[in-house]
Amino acid sequence: MSEKLEWKNYRFITPLSVFFVVVLIVSNIVSTKLTTIWAFTFDGGTILFPLSYIFGDIITEVYWYKEAKKIIYLWFISALFTSSVIILVWVLPSASDWHFQEAYNQILWLTPRIVLASLIAYFVGEFSNSYILAKIKIWMKGKYLFVRTIGSTIVGEFFDTILFVLIAFYGVFPDNVLLIIIISNYIFKVWVEILFTPLTYLIVNKLKKAENIDFYDKKTNFNPFKF
Repeated sequence: MSEKLEWKNYRFITPLSVFFVVVLIVSNIVSTKLTTIWAFTFDGGTILFPLSYIFGDIITEVYWYKEAKKIIYLWFISALFTSSVIILVWVLPSASDWHFQEAYNQILWLTPRIVLASLIAYFVGEFSNSYILAKIKIWMKGKYLFVRTIGSTIVGEFFDTILFVLIAFYGVFPDNVLLIIIISNYIFKVWVEILFTPLTYLIVNKLKKAENIDFYDKKTNFNPFKF
């Protein structure tokens, strides 16, 4: 397997990227609803959102940190576009026989704020996640994949969850509810990562063989703002 990433058309990077972006966009929209399952209270996006970290792990592990960075910025553009369209439709005059403006305001108007929260939180969380995963891979010489996927998620989701909940919902829900959401979100996301570890192993191994690549970020510049 190659340790040097060559500029060629890898077969699976495009569907991975599309899935990655779609998961994040949908998560932002459905985060406008709070749900309670058993003892956990969290926003609706939490059900889907952990998959973004799992696929972020897969992309960083198989390809390289810069590929993950490129896809994160692709999502940034997509998220900003989504919010812009929601705001544009909000300011357009309603048709005389359309009586759901208030419902639109209550549900979708929160989405731009959620997108802003997601942009900031995911920027910090996912770059922390990818950085830690890439570094641990070098330190452990590619062994013990579960250590870097779970370890990087524990750190990345910690920053992501706190920033997202505070920016998205501060002032919308009481402080005690915010604390419950933060704790519930964090526990749920980390457990999803742990439970999906066998599937992560399977996908990573198959991708490395199919793409004939196993990249180590030994000389990578990890500055998220450097293109």
